[in-house]
Amino acid sequence: MDSPPKSLAFGLTVFLLLWVEGCLPRTDNEVELKIPRGYAAMLEIKLNGKLYGFGPFVGYYFRPEDPEDLSRLAFVCFNERGFYTKDVPFNELLFEGEARLATLPENDEVLISSDTMRIYPIFFSEAPIQWLDGRPEPRDEFVHFHSCYDSQGPVLTGYWLRHEGRTTFTYDMGGRVGPESLLYHKVNPKVDKAFARIIEFDRGPKRN
Repeated sequence: MDSPPKSLAFGLTVFLLLWVEGCLPRTDNEVELKIPRGYAAMLEIKLNGKLYGFGPFVGYYFRPEDPEDLSRLAFVCFNERGFYTKDVPFNELLFEGEARLATLPENDEVLISSDTMRIYPIFFSEAPIQWLDGRPEPRDEFVHFHSCYDSQGPVLTGYWLRHEGRTTFTYDMGGRVGPESLLYHKVNPKVDKAFARIIEFDRGPKRN
């Protein structure tokens, strides 16, 4: 697959920033947001003597499968404030899924941080093959990686996410992107193998 044009990559970056910051207006077309018990928007992970953060992202909430082990998470994703699709009411459940902790191999040729945006995306077409080969099985279902972060910024440790649709809709960022976007796709109540194939490095929330 060819690399995306710069204009498309820039547009994706803008929407990724909105995704983590949640800068969307509210409307009357919404249902009650019902976050299941035990799910949290942000996690702190201690690994090899280091402390990492993960999240928050608009609409996503995570729960460890085992409270003593953060290597496997369950997650839910809601259409919070209509962020992901215009097809269903605000706050409706869109996805359930699982997340697997992983550390990507070091690669000095790949930039993983940016001073101008929170999320730095690397498409599969541009990613080192070692990163892609390390996906959990089934690899065609774990197609989206999101990094953790520490006090210095993004790290190579993060989670591979497997999304399973819970309703039928078009993933169009609330109507803000069209078929030309790498994000745009149809979702049905099954494993979403068409989810955007992106490795995202996250600087973490703004710090005062």
